[in-house]
Amino acid sequence: MAALTGWLGEAYLWVKAAHLIFVIFWMAGLFMLPRYAIYQAECAPGSPEDRAWVARLVRLRRIIVTPAMIAVWLLGLALALHIDAFAQGWFHAKLALVLLLSAYHGWAVGLSRKLARGWRPASTRGLRLANEVPSLATILIVLLVIVKPF
Repeated sequence: MAALTGWLGEAYLWVKAAHLIFVIFWMAGLFMLPRYAIYQAECAPGSPEDRAWVARLVRLRRIIVTPAMIAVWLLGLALALHIDAFAQGWFHAKLALVLLLSAYHGWAVGLSRKLARGWRPASTRGLRLANEVPSLATILIVLLVIVKPF
């Protein structure tokens, strides 16, 4: 139970649980954002269906995805400081992946804003491929956190 002796003390397990809960919310949103964008890209700009997708994406970003990302970062940094993770190699790799996921988040938000303005991609193939990024990042992050290979 050494984890309970750091600066978070008895709150450590609560902070860890909250971090995991918000990771799940964030990842769910990151899976949904590009999928919703694909559906929106397939409808005519300015149509009632398009306006409905714009509203859905705005709600998804404002209510789930962005608040969850902020909570993940705040809670994750608290946990990292608590266990002195910055001195551990596996954490550096995890942090790099979380930074990449945050950049992906920004890309997906930007994409949804472009679609709301009427932009449409020539093909949705790239969006479908981009939809796999959170899956790959999740696999790698979980392996790093559980196995701590270095």
